Amino acid sequence: MKRVIAWFAQNHVAANLLMFIIVIGGLIASGVVLLKPFPDIDIDMVSVTVEYLGAAPEETEEGVCVRIEEEIEGVDDVEKIRSVAVEGACTVTAELVSGADTSEALDDIKTRVDAIDTFPEETEKPIIAQVALRRVVVELVLSGPVSERSLKRVGERVRDELSALPGITQVSLSGARPYEISIDVSEEALRRYELSFDQVTQAVRRSSLDLPGGSIKTRGEEILLRTKGQAYWGDEFEKLLVLSRPDGSRVTLADVAEVRDGFEDTDQSATFDGRRSVLLRVFRVGDQDAVEIAGTVRSYLDNDVRLPEGLEIALWQDSTDMLRSRLGVMRKNGIGGFVLVVLVLALFLQLRLALWVALGVPISLLGALFLFPAIGFSVDVISSFAFILVLGILVDDAVVVGENVHRHAREGASRLDAAIRGTQEVAVPVIFGVLTTVVAFAPMMLVPGTMGQIFSVIASVVIICLLFSVIESQLILPAHLSSGNENREASDHPVAVGWRRFQAVFARGFEHLAELHYRRLLGRALGYRYLTVALGVAFLLWTIGTLASGRIKFSFFPPLEADYVSAELTMPQGTPAEATRLAVAQIEAAVPALRALIDPEYAEEGASLILHVQSSVGEQPFKDAQGATPQTAGRVSIGGSHLGEVVLALTSSEDRAISTGEIAQAWREIVGPVPDAVELVFASELFSAGNPIDIQLRGPELDELRAAAGELKTAVASYPGVVDVNDSFRAGKKEVKLALKPTGEALGLSLADLARQVRQAFYGDEAQRIQRGRDDVRVMVRYPESERRSLGDLENMRIRTPDGSEVPFRSVAIAEQGRGFATIRRTDRQRVVSVTADVDRSVTTGGEVLGDLQVGALPRILADHPTVTYSLEGVQREQQKAFSGLARWYVGALFCIYALLAIPLRSYFQPLLIMSVIPFGLVGAIFGHLLMGMDLAFMSIQGILALSGVVVNASLVLVHYVNRRRADGASLVDAVTAAGVTRFRPIVLTSITTFAGLTPLLLETSTQAQFLIPMAISLAFGVLFATVITLFIVPSGYLILDDFAELPSRLRERLRGRAGKGEGATPGEVPAGAPGR
Repeated sequence: MKRVIAWFAQNHVAANLLMFIIVIGGLIASGVVLLKPFPDIDIDMVSVTVEYLGAAPEETEEGVCVRIEEEIEGVDDVEKIRSVAVEGACTVTAELVSGADTSEALDDIKTRVDAIDTFPEETEKPIIAQVALRRVVVELVLSGPVSERSLKRVGERVRDELSALPGITQVSLSGARPYEISIDVSEEALRRYELSFDQVTQAVRRSSLDLPGGSIKTRGEEILLRTKGQAYWGDEFEKLLVLSRPDGSRVTLADVAEVRDGFEDTDQSATFDGRRSVLLRVFRVGDQDAVEIAGTVRSYLDNDVRLPEGLEIALWQDSTDMLRSRLGVMRKNGIGGFVLVVLVLALFLQLRLALWVALGVPISLLGALFLFPAIGFSVDVISSFAFILVLGILVDDAVVVGENVHRHAREGASRLDAAIRGTQEVAVPVIFGVLTTVVAFAPMMLVPGTMGQIFSVIASVVIICLLFSVIESQLILPAHLSSGNENREASDHPVAVGWRRFQAVFARGFEHLAELHYRRLLGRALGYRYLTVALGVAFLLWTIGTLASGRIKFSFFPPLEADYVSAELTMPQGTPAEATRLAVAQIEAAVPALRALIDPEYAEEGASLILHVQSSVGEQPFKDAQGATPQTAGRVSIGGSHLGEVVLALTSSEDRAISTGEIAQAWREIVGPVPDAVELVFASELFSAGNPIDIQLRGPELDELRAAAGELKTAVASYPGVVDVNDSFRAGKKEVKLALKPTGEALGLSLADLARQVRQAFYGDEAQRIQRGRDDVRVMVRYPESERRSLGDLENMRIRTPDGSEVPFRSVAIAEQGRGFATIRRTDRQRVVSVTADVDRSVTTGGEVLGDLQVGALPRILADHPTVTYSLEGVQREQQKAFSGLARWYVGALFCIYALLAIPLRSYFQPLLIMSVIPFGLVGAIFGHLLMGMDLAFMSIQGILALSGVVVNASLVLVHYVNRRRADGASLVDAVTAAGVTRFRPIVLTSITTFAGLTPLLLETSTQAQFLIPMAISLAFGVLFATVITLFIVPSGYLILDDFAELPSRLRERLRGRAGKGEGATPGEVPAGAPGR
């Protein structure tokens, strides 16, 4: 390595070419690397979704869910199986172990599910797919005072125009009901024409079809034969023949039924600022650039969109706004940190030397960027944070090299000799020091789960930057420091002269600090080395006690500030859409009062913080989209007339002084209680790892689970600061369960006949499914809506017997009323009910509440309900998974750090001395959080663990220098003292540059950067405190280590001394210490 360093120092062309390759490669890569709000996250899940239209949740569970679970239970790498049965559908999600081959598991599950032949006949074909988060870039809202059909047609045209734009491949239209052709046949018409639903359905199928008939091959050509009679529109279906009478008269579908070419019989509707609306979503697919897509959409809105009079299209969400805002924050902090690093270096070193040392930062960053396309990384919020995080660390090795070169130059060496000798002397500790930092960050790449994928990006970027920094400091920097004219006179410009004078004063002061004050304090610390180390250990224990006392709260993943607030309403199952619409109107009516409350204080005159209001009935599209996190991926989206939602679009969080959480709380208070509402949740977070409190109860009986959940909800709600306590149990709609009377059996009816005819009349019989443009349109035969409104309509229904006669329903069937379940959730083949809650983080944390519940209420509840078990889900599950994985890999990282220290030092014990500074990084991190007034988070823990590699670097340089001085013949105390004083400047300088690089981020008030700050606090303050430990406790520990090493020889000398005194005693004389006669 020494020869390589010398060769590059002497060959400036080679060093500069290496630098140019890195810089130019990075600049080129910056033009092709993708821009995304967040890195893509792979989800190790496979979902199976089966529609069983018209079926109750219990029927869906028994007929679909259980059978799928039984088939996929034995698939390799399946860790957990979750199922959700709702009215008309079932979704089974297989969660795979981390790192499993998802494609292989998908193929295995598909093979097993396709082999199931016992599904009910009415089920649709299973949809089996790997769970993936759809990457929405832009959302548009089309609204206006027009009919539903007109709005949907314009929405479809806009969707098609957007899809045709360059760079856009996937656009969806939502909020509009699917098309449906409904053939409404009354009971009176069926009886008048002596028809049954089966006959009407078969008539449609016979008369509406396209069928190829082969071909005729003549001598001159081949002629295709086709039957073309498929109906596509309502008026075409009306002309279809149903009956031909003997007298030649024809009965068409229009004679028998009312044909309505409209929409599916659902209750969903949406408004935007009070007007009917539909939503268009533009997605990013594959390697498409989010910023380019957003720019294309905005250009279309500004120049190309054509709308009928009265319709408006508005930009509802643009994820790249957040990306640009956060990248702007990152860029500002990065530039600020770099400037501070340069200023700090210029204070301690010559300006020329400082600039060359600081040049290592952009070279390392561009080097990492150079590799981004090759390793599939993007420029996003997470990778940008990693660049800022490593900013101050990058110059550590260059500072050590530069300062040592500067020291040799001051001692009279030429620039070339100083560059070569100065770099070679510290090459070993510098290289191994960087490797220890790399190893400390490596466990972050191996954390399982979703959070692990995010932290893997941070660790990877940091490691790549550090490796490039080693290349720069060992091969490029020496060449730069050895260049230039040594005899060139310094500039006589007033600014340069003033700066040199100021630097000289600062240098003398710093030299005075090191040579006089630090030397004196270090001498005392070495003289009382055991007391020094004891005080440090006591301080560490006191800090751990402060942490254990709960004075600093812990939050796994702090909430991210959003620019939207939503009110998510759930009414009792079966609530009519009109009743839900009235409840939504109550929530929406509170918006003017909310504006009046917050706008005068926080908004500019004439403006409002609330930009738009979007309302939905029958579904919760915003919740489904925002809730598309890795924790909720694969869950079925449940709609119904009992659901509602109101969403407020706010001004950017950067432009307002009130948080979304405060706005949500104010809105909650203004709305007040909503009559009959089962649940009303006000959400204001952009991203969440799950509910802070999420306890899943399992058991075979839903009634037992429901009782246990009720008791648990009461216990959870009793804690101060706990809000929005809910459970996943929902009573379903009222049900009428049918059974066949003996009289019906005597007439030849079966239960299947009864069930089929009732389903045909009230749900409908699917006569056909036609493709009309891009739409899949069902053709349904059923009773008119007027005959499906009461139980009396069921009682008056006529049942057709096998001999063709008809009898009243009540004469052959029994109808028993009851109530089922809205949703049935299952985990690992057991029914489950989840109790969830949010917390006011200024009062308590989820961890504190759960810790108390696990020793208090939960054991008591489980004792009362012995068939029930529980598990922690949500944030706690992610936290346990992350910490268990991190702890396992961190132990290995510590051993690797030990090995990397032991190799250059050639000692088994000195690495332990150096590693003793690692726990003291915790002290600085804890006090940093106290000083900044922030709770500990998982990001904080990651910062503390990453400190392990950073803080040992200075100690390694110090111990390495002590060993060199001792090898040169210096005494132990002189060597330790000289090492402390000589390495005082680089040790302090590396710590200050690390802190300076992170300072802008520490002081950042932007809400966009808040979740990143805890890790920066841990690193910045941990490094500062560890510096004090390095300067005093490590030298003291070195002497103590020598004391223990010399202890056996001293004991032997003392024993030999005592023996010598005994041999030399005169007769009758008793040696000192010997027992008397």
